[in-house]
Amino acid sequence: MDIFERKQKILEILNREGKVRVNELSSLFDISDVTIRMDLADLEAKGLLSRVHGGAVSSYKTYYNMDMQQRLGANQPEKQAIAQRIVDMIDENDTIMLNAGTTTLTLFRMIPPKLNLCIVTNSVAIALEAGSNPNFNVILLGGFINSKHQFTYGDDAITQLEKYHADKLILSVDGISQDNGLTTYYSQEVELARMMLSRAATKIIAADSTKLGRTAFAKIADIDTADYIITNHHPSVAEDAEQLKEVVQNFIMV
Repeated sequence: MDIFERKQKILEILNREGKVRVNELSSLFDISDVTIRMDLADLEAKGLLSRVHGGAVSSYKTYYNMDMQQRLGANQPEKQAIAQRIVDMIDENDTIMLNAGTTTLTLFRMIPPKLNLCIVTNSVAIALEAGSNPNFNVILLGGFINSKHQFTYGDDAITQLEKYHADKLILSVDGISQDNGLTTYYSQEVELARMMLSRAATKIIAADSTKLGRTAFAKIADIDTADYIITNHHPSVAEDAEQLKEVVQNFIMV
């Protein structure tokens, strides 16, 4: 197998598994760890993956540039499984906070419409859908609008949020790692997410397994800020999951 074929095979594995490890690739191709790292470095330079400790994960550049509807279709079965687990934690007359994201939107759509809830959110999409249900008291945080990803942000939203307290926060993030904590690609939303964490009794992080071991652009908080992290099973993140379980007591894989 030549170097081109090997790199194509690495990308095939990465596309299927979401993550590759240097030692596993070294064994698979019967070549040195150094050579594998050189392959990964070249693929990263081409924007085809992102290197992490011990291996690489699929590049989020394409995903990051998708609009809301395009992102909603990505990893949908995993998001639905995570959402159902969290929906089961929501009680009648709860006040819940939801930040913007496709996982939180998926979750909202699975909440039984008969529940009486107060919903506080910076997601324009969630607010518009929730507003049609008379059982939901909906508060959309005001401020600037990111129209591509349909969320509000800024000082006005933060000032408004300071008035409220929630029973539960469901926070969608783009990265979870032991070293770098909870991270997001959207720096505009960071301060609002931090405020949400400070205004909720129970803090639930919702993220599919592709976010584990990943560090996005801007840090929100350390992972021990979370009361729960809800994600899905995947063999490629077993090591990351074990590390996170040591820090977050309620680390749940569905």
